[in-house]
Amino acid sequence: MSEAGVLWVCVLVVCVSAVCEAGCADRIDPTCCPGRNNDCSDRSFRRTVCYCDTYCRRSGDCCEDYNTVCHVSAKDCEVTLWGAWSPCSSVCGAGTTERSRQVATPPRNGGTPCPDLKQRRGCFAPTDTCSAAKEVAKILPDSFKRNFKDPWRRPHMLMKEVKKSYCVQMRVKQASAACKVRPWSAGLIHERSVCVECQSDAMVTDNRCRGDGLQNIRTFWAAAQAPGCSGSWVRESLTENCRCPSYSVIFV
Repeated sequence: MSEAGVLWVCVLVVCVSAVCEAGCADRIDPTCCPGRNNDCSDRSFRRTVCYCDTYCRRSGDCCEDYNTVCHVSAKDCEVTLWGAWSPCSSVCGAGTTERSRQVATPPRNGGTPCPDLKQRRGCFAPTDTCSAAKEVAKILPDSFKRNFKDPWRRPHMLMKEVKKSYCVQMRVKQASAACKVRPWSAGLIHERSVCVECQSDAMVTDNRCRGDGLQNIRTFWAAAQAPGCSGSWVRESLTENCRCPSYSVIFV
């Protein structure tokens, strides 16, 4: 063999060796790239462009040694334990509740993706709460307050126990046109906040007034002295041992 032939064989051996070392392991930084990264590439054994990013498994253009090199340093996703279930979204009837968890360690280098981080399921509010939501409040202007002494009470008659009043702040959501007839009920207009006092005479056995509403839930009311005057409102707050200011309304 001539000297030129020997030189050609040596060059061929060197080229074959370089080809065999191509791929993810031959990169300057052999670490696999997360997601889709066109710069995370090299040459395959066939001298075509191949990739070492995690997206190459979907596109089918990974380097031949991708699984060997990249999955050595792969890190699966790790999540925390499930948190507590949230309160039911409805205080009356069907609603939903959900719980969540957090990512403790994100996946790297082709590791297992993270599972669902939120779960949701149905729930149902207690029946007694729903019955309270169906109550219709009967109201009158505060000029009907029954806080005076009965002049006809006889000494031998027992005094009725007087319980402390409480105040409910309501925000009107709807009022019928008939409410405009009476001056006191004309103030019951959309989005106006109204103080409604529950006095001792209007309380029932559980020391509350019927129709005093539910927090952030729309309930209904009717004016006892204004025929046809009715509407809906939402309870914003309840204050014990309280009296509403003048020109408010009371439960009856």
